[in-house]
This record gives sequence, structure tokens and C-alpha cells, in this order.
Amino acid sequence: MSNDSGISGIACIGWGSLVWRPERLPLRGGWCKGGPSLPVEFARQSENKRITLVICPGRSQVPTRWAILDVPDVLSAKRELGLREWDRALKNPSWIEENIGYWECTTGARHGMEADAIAAWASAQGVAGVGWTSLPCKANGVNGVMPTEDYVIDSLRALHGKERDLAEEYVRKAPPEIDTPYRRRITRELGWD
Repeated sequence: MSNDSGISGIACIGWGSLVWRPERLPLRGGWCKGGPSLPVEFARQSENKRITLVICPGRSQVPTRWAILDVPDVLSAKRELGLREWDRALKNPSWIEENIGYWECTTGARHGMEADAIAAWASAQGVAGVGWTSLPCKANGVNGVMPTEDYVIDSLRALHGKERDLAEEYVRKAPPEIDTPYRRRITRELGWD
């Protein structure tokens, strides 16, 4: 998609499993380094007990990755990313509205954590829009609760079998540039490097 101003494509920002397992996400090519620097941390305890990477405002910033999506507009990008992130999102469209961040060049409309920083990056890249996952941190089943490093280590250490394998895979496969304080401690104490 290109318009008269030379702006083209809808980008997607990734820092976790989207990068190594895009699944149904319609990428136009591969993931590129040079995404916006964002305060990302291993701070969301998922339903399957993994600790996943999410934006945590106020934390140390790390570089992210980006890719162009094979979609016609930001609305389609939000939908596709939402369905990749949660298979039940189709039956719960409000989940997408709440948890998928976006910025659109033509209107300036934006939503989600770090929206201003991502909009500035996207504008400099010349893309028509961008989408990203904007889930909150989560601990003890409560959204918005930032887990401590000790909580993360204890939670991961307590896992067994398939749950442990999935959690370890997530940490090991996260892009190496996602070098966060929690990841360094996970690597040091659990050996998941």
C-alpha cells in the first residue's frame, strides 16, 4: 500500500514470540532490527504459566524489531495481530480494542502503551501505520500488577514438564537484544540463555 506522499505499509512491532513464531500473522517479509526502543520486560504471567515480555512504562528501554504486514489498513492490522495474540479475540472484539496498540498516519489516531514513542518512530520510518501488542503486566492472575524479580524466578523455578519447557523456550528464543534486568537474572539463576 502506497500513497502520493510516499508513505507505504503498515508495520508491526515485535519483541517476543511474534518474532520467532508469527503463526497466522500476515507478514510481507521478515522481521527487521531497528524497531523503536521500548521499556519491555518479562512481566506478564500467562495462562500457561510462562512469563512473557510486555511493555512496562518506566523500565529500561531495549531495541525491538519490526515487520511490514500484508494488510490494507490499520484496522486490519489490529484485527490480525489481535487474532494472533489470542485465539478467542474474534469472539471478543473489545479485547482487541483494549490490548492492541496502534497509530495511523493520516488521522494521527493512536492507542496503547508507549503510543507517542512508537508514533514518532513510525513517522520517521515513513510507514502509514503501526500495530503492537499492548498487554499489561500481570502477576497472581491480576492485570496491572508488576511482578518482582523474585516472583518471576520463583514462578519459573516451580514449573515442571510441558509448562517448564514452554517457559524456557520463550526465554531462550526471545531476540538477544531484549537484554533486560529480569532476563539477566533468569539466565544467571536458571541457565536459560
